Amino acid sequence: MIRGSRIDPRAFVNPHGHNQTEVAALAHQVLDLLIGHLAQAADKPMQPDPGSLVLMRFPEQPQPAEVLLPLIQQALDGAMNPAHPGYIGHMDTMPSTAAFLGELVSAATNNNMLSLEMAPFAARLEDRLVRLLAAEFNLGPRAGGVMLSGGTLANLQALVLARNARYDGMQRTGMYGFQRPLVILASQEAHTSLQKAAMIMGLGTEAVVGLPVDARGALHGETVRQAIADQRTLGKDPFCVVATAGTTVLGAVDAVAEIAAVVRDEGLWLHVDAAYGGALVLSTPHRHLLNGIHLAHSVTFNPQKWMYVSKTTAMLLVQERQWLHDYFRVSAPYMGEDPDLVNPGELSLQGTRHADVLKLWLTMQLIGRNGAAHLIDQSMTLAQTFAQQLTEAGMTLAAPVTTNLVCFRPTQASDAQVEEVQRRLHQRGIAFFSTPRWRGQRWLRSVVLNPFVDEPRLRQIVAALQHEVAELS
Repeated sequence: MIRGSRIDPRAFVNPHGHNQTEVAALAHQVLDLLIGHLAQAADKPMQPDPGSLVLMRFPEQPQPAEVLLPLIQQALDGAMNPAHPGYIGHMDTMPSTAAFLGELVSAATNNNMLSLEMAPFAARLEDRLVRLLAAEFNLGPRAGGVMLSGGTLANLQALVLARNARYDGMQRTGMYGFQRPLVILASQEAHTSLQKAAMIMGLGTEAVVGLPVDARGALHGETVRQAIADQRTLGKDPFCVVATAGTTVLGAVDAVAEIAAVVRDEGLWLHVDAAYGGALVLSTPHRHLLNGIHLAHSVTFNPQKWMYVSKTTAMLLVQERQWLHDYFRVSAPYMGEDPDLVNPGELSLQGTRHADVLKLWLTMQLIGRNGAAHLIDQSMTLAQTFAQQLTEAGMTLAAPVTTNLVCFRPTQASDAQVEEVQRRLHQRGIAFFSTPRWRGQRWLRSVVLNPFVDEPRLRQIVAALQHEVAELS
C-alpha cells in the first residue's frame, strides 16, 4: 500500500514484519516520553497553560514520523497532571501502569466491541468481568451488564431500561399518546447526568425531582416515600428512584437500604449511581456504606475513578441479564451470532466502542482485589486525617466526611477569597483544589485519591493554606 508513495514507511506496522525494528525504535522514543512525563509529574505544573494553539491545518504532504515526537511532547506539556501528589481537586487520578499499557494494547489491536466477531477475546472477557463485578455487589446469580464510555451513558441506559420495564412495549412504540408526566426521584445532590438523560428521553430536565438531604448530604427513605406520594397527588408517575453512592461535591452516600425498602413497597425501579463510591464494595471496613445496594435493579459503576483505571471504564450492572434483552436489545442482523452470547452492541447504548475492558482486567491482575482495597482504605483514612487538620486550622467543613472527599472553606472568607486561595496554592505548586458552588457559596473541594498522597503532604498543604488565608485577611 505504501510502496511508491511518499508516506513514511513507519506510518503502519508492516504485517510481514518488514519494518518492525524501525517502528519499535519510534515506539520506544514515545514510551520514553510518556514514562519520563509520569516519573517527573511531581515537578510539573498541575494545571499547565495549554500553550499557544495557532490555527491548525492538516499538512498537504506526508511528514516523516519524527514529527510526532515534538507534537506528543506538546500534548504532554499542556495536559492536566493528575499524577502530581498535590492534585487533589477532582475524581481523577493517575492510572495504574497496567491501565495505560492496556490502553496501548487496545489501540494497537483496534478491536470493536460492537460484536463478538470484531472483538473475539475482549467481548467475551467483558461479559465475564462484568458478571464478576456484579457478584461483588451481590446482585444475584443472573446478574450481568454492559460497559459504556462513561457514567453519564450508564445512567442514561439505566433510566431507559427502567422506563421500558415499567411500561411494557414502550421500547417499540415510544411515548406517543402517553398522558401522565413521568418523573425520576433523586437526591438534590445527584449527578447532572440524570437531567441530561431525562432531556434525551423526551421527559425534560424538570422530570428529575431533586429531594432534600441530611447534614451529610445523604437522601433517606422517608423523604423518598413522601415524595412518591406528593408526585402522585400532582398526577405524575414516578417510575424510578436514583440513589447516589458518592455525590460529586461531598462524596455522600444515600441511605440505600432505606430507599430500597420504600421502592420495593411502591413497586418502582431502584437505580444506584455508584459511579464513584461503588469501589467501596471491595473494602472490608467501609463496605457497610453501600448496605442495600444488592437490592438495586441497576447500578452504575465507574472504575476509572477510585480503581485507578484510565478513562473510560464505566459499566451498567443489572440484577437480571435478561432485562437487557427484554427491555433494551435491538438486534443487528448484519453481525454474526454466537449461541452462547449476544453481541455487546445489541445490548449496549453504544455500538462501536473501544475495548476498555483490557485496562480494567490488567489493572486488577496487577494490583489484585486486596491491593485495590488497601488503596481505598488508605484514602479513606487520609481524608479523615485531612478533615481534622483543616478543622484545627480554622476551616469550615461543608459536611462531615463520608468517603474521601473533603469540602471546606476558610471561615468568614468571601467567594472571591476562596477562589484567590485556590489560585495561589496552585500557582505555588502546593495543591490544586476544585471550587464547586454548593448552597450558594464557593468551596474548596479535595479528593484524596492519588496513591502517593501521604500525611506529610497533607500537613504541608494545610500549612500553606493557613499562610495564604492569613495573607488575604
